[in-house]
Amino acid sequence: MNIPIKNLQCFLTLVETRSYTRAAEQLHLTQPTLSKMIQRLEDNLQQPLLIRNNQKVILTEAGNLLANSSRKIVGQWHRLQEDLNNLKGLKTGQLRLGVCPMMGGIIISLLSEFRSRYPGIELQIQELGGYGAEEALLNDSLDLAFTALPATHAEEFHCLPLEEYPLQVCLPIKHPLADKESITWSDLRDLPFVLYNDDFSLAKLLTRLSREDGVELNIASQSGQWDFIGAMVESNVGVAILPQPICDKIGSTKLVYKAMSPMLTWDLALIWRKNLPLTPAAEAFVKLGEV
Repeated sequence: MNIPIKNLQCFLTLVETRSYTRAAEQLHLTQPTLSKMIQRLEDNLQQPLLIRNNQKVILTEAGNLLANSSRKIVGQWHRLQEDLNNLKGLKTGQLRLGVCPMMGGIIISLLSEFRSRYPGIELQIQELGGYGAEEALLNDSLDLAFTALPATHAEEFHCLPLEEYPLQVCLPIKHPLADKESITWSDLRDLPFVLYNDDFSLAKLLTRLSREDGVELNIASQSGQWDFIGAMVESNVGVAILPQPICDKIGSTKLVYKAMSPMLTWDLALIWRKNLPLTPAAEAFVKLGEV
């Protein structure tokens, strides 16, 4: 049996995206080319790996076994490549980095500084919510990830705290709460609420904190796009709680932003696996973040 590492990487991308269209886009392949690669895998293994479905990709039992083994194989291959690249003095290599979409503008200076110091290191960035980034780290699909604390699997990760930002309640300018100096969880009881998708650490944090205060959020809608959340609040779909840098980005004159009482913060950090050694490129990035 002779299966190229690239074919396993393509298979994993298909598994993670659950879509031939999205996987082909990420891999810069045509869908027919990707389909042929998967077919060759099935022919080599003499097992069906996927249940063909017009709506989504579903793994067979053999597909799940291959996905679990492929993550280990691809992860180990990546680490071997990085160790070999390090023999050249970090002149070439790859850093697999997970980034939450709403953090992009906040961490751009760190990414730029890394590129300036190590121009030969390719930054392979995956946009993921906090929970998705943790799962990718645990699957060895990422070297490092930016996330909001607390991490769901905190015991599994080393953590480098970076920045703290206030969380603010986003309201239409004519909302009954718009004149208050600060907002409590009790004020938000029963109000329609617009929340980030469940994949985001912030969604889990807000749900937990509200419940600790005896308030069950009345979820009217969820989204992974901060600008769409702002638009929904502006259209009176519900209120939202957003990090202060995101509120600054929205910049709508039809919205107001109020502090929570007691104050809540959005704590950003860089995390990585405890039980796996950092690649040389990842170690260099962590050291840069410590400065």
